[in-house]
Amino acid sequence: MSRAANNRRRPAVTLIAFLFVVVVLVLIMALSRTWTPKLGLDLSGGTTITLTASNLEGGGQVDQASLDQARTIIEQRVNSLGVGEASVTTAGNNQILVSAPNVQSDTLVEMVGQTAQLEFRRVYSVDSATSYPPDQAIELPTVPASVEPRPDQPSSELPTDSSERLSLLTEQLAWEPTDTDNTDYADFQCGDAMPQVWDQPFFACLRDDIAADGTMQKYLLGPRLIEGNRVTTAAAGIPSNELSWVVTLSFDGVGGELFADATSTLVDATSPTNQFAIVLDGKVISAPVVNQVIPDGSAEISGSFDQASATNLANVLKYGALPLAFEVSNVDTVSASLGGDQLVAGLIAGLIGLILVVIYSVVYYRGLAIVVFSSLVCALALTYALIVLFGASMGLALSLPGMAGVIVAIGVTADSFIIYFERVRDEAREGRSIATAIETGWDKARRTIVVADCVSLLSAVILFILSIGTVRGFAFTLGLTTVVDLLMIFFFTKPLMSLLVKTKFFGKGMRGSGLEAEHLGIAATRRPRPRGLSTVKGA
Repeated sequence: MSRAANNRRRPAVTLIAFLFVVVVLVLIMALSRTWTPKLGLDLSGGTTITLTASNLEGGGQVDQASLDQARTIIEQRVNSLGVGEASVTTAGNNQILVSAPNVQSDTLVEMVGQTAQLEFRRVYSVDSATSYPPDQAIELPTVPASVEPRPDQPSSELPTDSSERLSLLTEQLAWEPTDTDNTDYADFQCGDAMPQVWDQPFFACLRDDIAADGTMQKYLLGPRLIEGNRVTTAAAGIPSNELSWVVTLSFDGVGGELFADATSTLVDATSPTNQFAIVLDGKVISAPVVNQVIPDGSAEISGSFDQASATNLANVLKYGALPLAFEVSNVDTVSASLGGDQLVAGLIAGLIGLILVVIYSVVYYRGLAIVVFSSLVCALALTYALIVLFGASMGLALSLPGMAGVIVAIGVTADSFIIYFERVRDEAREGRSIATAIETGWDKARRTIVVADCVSLLSAVILFILSIGTVRGFAFTLGLTTVVDLLMIFFFTKPLMSLLVKTKFFGKGMRGSGLEAEHLGIAATRRPRPRGLSTVKGA
C-alpha cells in the first residue's frame, strides 16, 4: 500500500503526528526560555553602516582575503562596544555592512571607519592584570599629559631620509620610562582608554582571545619602532627541521632596515626589554623575544603556536594595517521608538490580512472556514516557533522586510485553500458524492498547489542568493513560510478535510457547511424534465 493511500486511510494519525511536531517545537522554546524572535535593526533600533573598500595601492580589484580580514577586525571593534546582536558581514566584492542595535551613528562610524593600527613597540614591563567586569560602569582615569605628541615632530609622519629615520629609531630605542610613566602604568587596568601616539609610551593588554587560560597580561611599551604597513608578507607553517608551528614575516626595504637596527639593540638587552610587542588596535597580539640580529628583513616568530593561533597571527601581520581604504557609503539610523512603531504596524498589517482571509472564507465557503481558520492558526504557530528557534540557534533576525514575507505568505496559503476547495466543488458538480469529491479534488489540486509553491520557493531562493542586507530577510521568511504552507496543506488541511467529511454536518452537505447542493450550484445546473413529454425508444 502506498504512503499516500495510507495517509488517506488514516488522516487522524497524520493530523496527530503533525500537531505533535508543533507541540515539540513549542516545548523547545519553553525549555530554552526563548519566547520572542530576535529582531533586526529596523525593528529594535540602532545604526547600519555600509563601508565601501578600495585598494590603497592604486586601483585594481579589492582582495577578498583583505576584505574578510577587515571584516574580522571591524567585528572585534564593534564587539568591544559591549552591544549584543551586532552584525558585521561582507556584501559583494567590496562592501562591509555593519549593524549594531542601540548605538549612536557617530560612535559607530568613528569606530569602524578608520584603518586598523598595527605597530611594533619595545616591551619594558610585563605584569598580570585585571579587567573591569563587563556589566560594571567604568570611570576611566584622566590620561596623563605626558602622552601628548611632541610639538616638534608630527605624529602622522616619519622622516623620509634614511639616516634621519635610523637616528629617530636610535632615539626611540634609547627611551626609558619615567617615574610618572611607571606610576601611571601601575594604576592602569585592562579596559582603561589610552591614545596610541607613535612617539610616546603606550600601555596595552593582551587581547582577550589570545590570553592563555584566561590569564590577562598588561604591557608597558615604548614608542613605536616600526609601522605595521611595512610588513609585506606573513605566513604560518612548520619548517622542515622543526616540529612546531612558526610565523614567518618579511618587511619592505624601509621596514627591513629599521627591523635590522632594532634587533641589533634588542638582542643584547635583558628580559623583558629584549621583546617587541605586535600591537593591533591597542591590543597586544604577540610579544616575541629577539634572539638574534635579523639583517635581511625576514623574521621567524616561534612559540607555543598551534595551527589556528599561528594562522591568526600571520593574518594579523599581513592584513592588520589594512591595504584597504574604506569610504562610508551609507548610514541608516533607526530609533528604538521608530522600530517599535514599525513592529506594531507590521503586526497590525498581518492581523488585518488574516482577518480579511477569514471573512472571505466565511462568506464564500461558510462552514469550511473552520478549515481555513484552524490551518492559518497552526501555520502561524509553526512559523513563529521556527523563526524564534532559528533566531536562537542561527542568529536569524526578523526584520521589517522579513515580516513582509510572512504577511505575503498569508496570501500564498489562501491560494492553496481556494485551489483545493474549488476542485472539490467542481468534482461535486460533476455528480460525485462529497466524500469522493474531497479525495478526487485533492488528487487534482495537489499538483497545482505543489507547482505554485515550488515557483514561490524558487523565487525566494534566487532572491536570497542574489540579494544583500534586509532583502535577504524577506527572501528567507518567504521561503520558510512557503515550505510551511506545503507542510500544512499535506499534513493538516487535507487530513482535517478527510475527518470533517465523516461528520453528518459536512458529509451530508447540510445547510451552512459550504458543501450543500444549492451553494455548490448543483441544483441550478440540473434541468427538470417537462411534464407530458414521452420518450420513444428504437426497436
